[in-house]
Amino acid sequence: MAGTRQFDTDAAVDKAMNLFWERGYEATSLQDITKALGLGRGSIYQAFGSKEGLYRAALAQYLNLMAAELVTALEQGPDLRSALKNALLGRLDAAIGGPLPRGCMLVNAACERLPHDATTRQTVTDVMAANRTALETALTRAVDLGQINPSFDPSSLAEFLVSCLSGLLVTAKVQPDRAALTRTVDIALSVLGQPQHSSATLGPQLQDPS
Repeated sequence: MAGTRQFDTDAAVDKAMNLFWERGYEATSLQDITKALGLGRGSIYQAFGSKEGLYRAALAQYLNLMAAELVTALEQGPDLRSALKNALLGRLDAAIGGPLPRGCMLVNAACERLPHDATTRQTVTDVMAANRTALETALTRAVDLGQINPSFDPSSLAEFLVSCLSGLLVTAKVQPDRAALTRTVDIALSVLGQPQHSSATLGPQLQDPS
């Protein structure tokens, strides 16, 4: 009979998330994992099946965290520009925070594991689609409120912002200069033009992308 699990799996996943986020999948050995989690190999295999299984759980934890933060950021600020700037800078702050710039765990996973890892490809595709949906919802509401030019296509703008954020997250890992990153965010948001008339907030209309 299998032994009863004697550790907090959520805490273990959280520690693993930070380890994989900092080092990546290949550079993180099972010895690194057992040391960081304070667990034996048998406990890890019993709970997660394999190093791969633990990595998947850690990546899911990261994505849930980032999705919640995106929704929160998009609900803040008096207008679309403030909300979007909060959202983009929040992701960049997470990427450059700490003693070493870790970048975005999802972008890191895409760069490390694609094109050969179909599961990671699907995860990245799904998350990018959810981000586009959240942004498109906010942009559509902003058009209705007169905060951006009604001739703009919210879907295309959302696509642009997702691509811009992905590039910024790669840049943040190489050159974690927040002032320079902030200037780039401001330039990206300048494509929205000037507000038309309303300053109503966007929060009530947003949906959770997760």
